[in-house]
Amino acid sequence: MDLQVVHPACAGLDVHKRTVVACALTAAGKETRTFRTWTGALRALADWLAAQGVTHVVLEATGAYWKPVYNILEDRFTLVVANPDRVHAIAGRKTDVKDAEWLATLLRHGLVVPSLIPSREQRELRELTRYRTAKIQERAREVNRLQKTLEGANIKLAAVLTDILGVSGQRILDALVHGEDDPAALAALADWRVKAKRADLEAALVGRVSATLRFVIQEQLQGIRTLDEQIARCDAEVQRLAPFPEELARLQTVPGLGRRSSENILAEIGTDMSHFATAQKLTAWGGMCPGNRESGGKRKPARTRKGSPWLRGALGEAAWAAARGKSGYLPALFHRLAARRGRKRAIVAVGHALLVIIYHLLRDRTVYQDLGDAYFEKRQSDAVKRRAVRQLQRIGFSVHLEPLPEAS
Repeated sequence: MDLQVVHPACAGLDVHKRTVVACALTAAGKETRTFRTWTGALRALADWLAAQGVTHVVLEATGAYWKPVYNILEDRFTLVVANPDRVHAIAGRKTDVKDAEWLATLLRHGLVVPSLIPSREQRELRELTRYRTAKIQERAREVNRLQKTLEGANIKLAAVLTDILGVSGQRILDALVHGEDDPAALAALADWRVKAKRADLEAALVGRVSATLRFVIQEQLQGIRTLDEQIARCDAEVQRLAPFPEELARLQTVPGLGRRSSENILAEIGTDMSHFATAQKLTAWGGMCPGNRESGGKRKPARTRKGSPWLRGALGEAAWAAARGKSGYLPALFHRLAARRGRKRAIVAVGHALLVIIYHLLRDRTVYQDLGDAYFEKRQSDAVKRRAVRQLQRIGFSVHLEPLPEAS
């Protein structure tokens, strides 16, 4: 059976760090050329494709190398960015030219599933929020290194202070690096709101801080403060660029979602939910649901797909925050699943629920309404009653159930 030609004039690009191989398939035949990846050479590539009469172009999402090509071509052609796992050529026939020709052939017959590529403004916002997240992670690593240095100096500050970089912690550390080693004098710098006993604080500050360790602690403190300034500047720039104050306010009504996590999630998925037919499509795209792995009529364990690590990270952080709540649907979901499947799988499930909630909030432009921590018991009220009656009967009670007037 002959395949139907969907795009009669198209091209496939095999993109590398320094070169891009272009194969144009048109009514006049097939032609292949190689271009460099400098901006001027990519503009020459665009002119050559236009001269060939190409209307649609496909390229693989290979690392970050596809981005410069996409930036130059997006205004002149209909671009399709393909997942490399879905467009692999036949094994044993791989060259750059053959890869470009294979991509063009798949696109010509409509066999390439396009990846979702947001607008340039959203892509730039993504770069900013991802850079901020990287700086926050770098700060956390530097704080851990500082903690190890203090432990090596016999300073047990973290044993008595919740945050060693709070107001009290920074006062004490600044005095320490400037030569103060009297535990009583150091403990006197703590804020009056510190809950630790003064005797415990003094005991924790008896250490062996040499000149070398003072230098290391000072450098680590300076690094952390520099990162704090960078993160603050990123926060200000994100707030300047983010064009969705209404959506941000709506997302922050959901337990576990703060300002930064909401900005990160919206930068990854956008605000237009028409790209996703259902909430399940969004969660599958985001890698927050298990894959399908069935053989011989049997379902086998399947891991979640990779998805966007930045989106998964933001949802995981928000899920941990939501799970620590004292009441509500999300904490109830976490505790219900953690008892049977473990805490990590429960967090993935809570992250999945968060993404479903976000989808409906953005699509329907509504506000979050919590289902309550008794949602699962109400949904399975008969099973809950039977289980409770059996438990009471096992310990020797006769049970008669009568509904309360408010619940009848």
